[in-house]
Amino acid sequence: MTESTPAMRSIRIPEEVARAVEARMKGSSFESVDAFVAFVLARLAEEPGAGSFSEEDERQLKEKLRSLGYID
Repeated sequence: MTESTPAMRSIRIPEEVARAVEARMKGSSFESVDAFVAFVLARLAEEPGAGSFSEEDERQLKEKLRSLGYID
């Protein structure tokens, strides 16, 4: 790895999410789902208050994760 190449991690996303991302990125300059997701996550991390969830946001997120089977 060179100094200009950032360290990378792998994440897993559901297939239906990957297909939705592929559809969303059609016609864009992104070469891969990985590149698109990395860009979106980087932008979210830059937003003011990015690390702050309201109690309602957290409740909705947990509810969604539970409905997808990621948490009990």
